[in-house]
Amino acid sequence: MPRSRKKRESPGPFTGAGLVRFYEEADVGIKMKPYIIIGLAFAMTVIVIVAQKLLPPT
Repeated sequence: MPRSRKKRESPGPFTGAGLVRFYEEADVGIKMKPYIIIGLAFAMTVIVIVAQKLLPPT
């Protein structure tokens, strides 16, 4: 077995001791694609600009 392949398959000392086992809990929460977040930010920017033009501060 090549040396580089053996290195990739062996767990590190921290994962071998069970100290880094938080991946199961990382899958909770809302999942949204990045383009939705960018679209929401763009829409909010447009809404704020339009609101400033239509409703100027008194």
